[in-house]
Amino acid sequence: MTPVKKNLHISRRNFIRNSAIVGTAFFIVPRHVLGRGHIAPSDKLNIAGIGVGGKGEGDLLEFAKSPRVNIAALCDVDDRQAKKSRANFPKAPYYHDFREMLQKERNNIDACCISTPDNTHAVATLAAMQMGKHVYTQKPLAHDIYEARILAQAAKKYKVITQMGNQGGSGDGVRRAKEMVDAGMIGKVYEAHAWTNRPVWPQGIATPAGNFDTPAELDWNLWLGPAKHINYNPAYLPFNWRGWWAFGTGALGDMACHIMDPIYRILPIQYPDSAECSVATVWKEMWNDTQNPDACPPASVIHLTYPRTEGKGSIKVSWHDGGLLPERPEELLPGEPFGNWDGGVLFVGKKGKLLIDCYGENPRLLPTRLMKEKNMPREKIKRVPEGHYLQWVNACIAGYGKGETSSPFEYAGPFTESILMGNLAIRSWMMKNPALKGWEDKYLGRKKLLWDAANMKVTNFDEANQFVKREYRDGWKLEL
Repeated sequence: MTPVKKNLHISRRNFIRNSAIVGTAFFIVPRHVLGRGHIAPSDKLNIAGIGVGGKGEGDLLEFAKSPRVNIAALCDVDDRQAKKSRANFPKAPYYHDFREMLQKERNNIDACCISTPDNTHAVATLAAMQMGKHVYTQKPLAHDIYEARILAQAAKKYKVITQMGNQGGSGDGVRRAKEMVDAGMIGKVYEAHAWTNRPVWPQGIATPAGNFDTPAELDWNLWLGPAKHINYNPAYLPFNWRGWWAFGTGALGDMACHIMDPIYRILPIQYPDSAECSVATVWKEMWNDTQNPDACPPASVIHLTYPRTEGKGSIKVSWHDGGLLPERPEELLPGEPFGNWDGGVLFVGKKGKLLIDCYGENPRLLPTRLMKEKNMPREKIKRVPEGHYLQWVNACIAGYGKGETSSPFEYAGPFTESILMGNLAIRSWMMKNPALKGWEDKYLGRKKLLWDAANMKVTNFDEANQFVKREYRDGWKLEL
């Protein structure tokens, strides 16, 4: 065996070459030798959790199923929410501010799982990426369109492994559905519908009022993150923040990254060029609605038009939430389920229809008897047997440019943008001019919005552009 000289500089390339030459030699190379975003072959993936209660708690447990993972640090602004994760991983140091955690633990972590409210997804994710940490960020990727664009650009700039937490994107169902559509089983798709039973939390209600003391276990200022300061109110925590525009993205933001994933993954589309909607209104008294511009509506229907990427026509995609459904297809028998409890997707092609349950599960031709009568296409698309979480873990260990994920930000960024375009339509719909008395003139934004995706701008109703990029309060920023 050739001896290794003392003080020999070991680059990543030399490590790989020397390992091949030496054969049985075993090297333990420090993480920093391999550079930003990489870990040594002998190491585990050290993951820090940012937002470790609720969904974050479940995310960390999924990662911990891998023997190659070590949960190395925890961060949450609410000690009550973090209690179970701290018990699950007692050796992991605990922080309230993710910025402090990233600074102090930068040499001890390789990756971050971000499971905070939508309001702080982007700022936490970008801060981790700028330190060269791989990131797994829960859906929706960002709170607004500008943030989604920045994160997609950051993934390329900082060369880290990324994954958005829409787990169905790694499922067999969506891959099987794509094989069926690609095989021409329903012909050229010209229309698709998606729906969900969400919200299952309060929406379309009055802004919470009252004076409350902030719990000692909660850092309310950090919980607000970039949002405009308001006083603490227990109505927002721990989950009902989803129904308020300052923090959440409504039913669309919560579920469309799951339900619309087959649409975006299968069809030749990228950005919509128009959006329109209608929303349910809560009425306080005759001719006096109580539509609250701070609150997401109780139900909505959104219509997005996507130019086909090959330049041949367009595809209309409709979203329904709040218990509203598209028309039940006549090919579906009366006793057959139309999606599942959480929702579903219907593809309409020139030769037939394809129905898919929420999370991309159980794709089936309509009428469903065709599933036995037709020959299914052979499997062409690589499956992900390890699942969405461990796919990201394995990709992080393999390194940038080698590992593969189902929802990297290069995909998830444009996908999230297209979803949040629907929220531009909703928020525009809710805009009023209080100086005008006429019914039609009172509602400013009840029109089809025309979208210039390249410039992230609504071209026919400038008032809507305030929602493309929100204003951050002092002390917070999002810059590459």
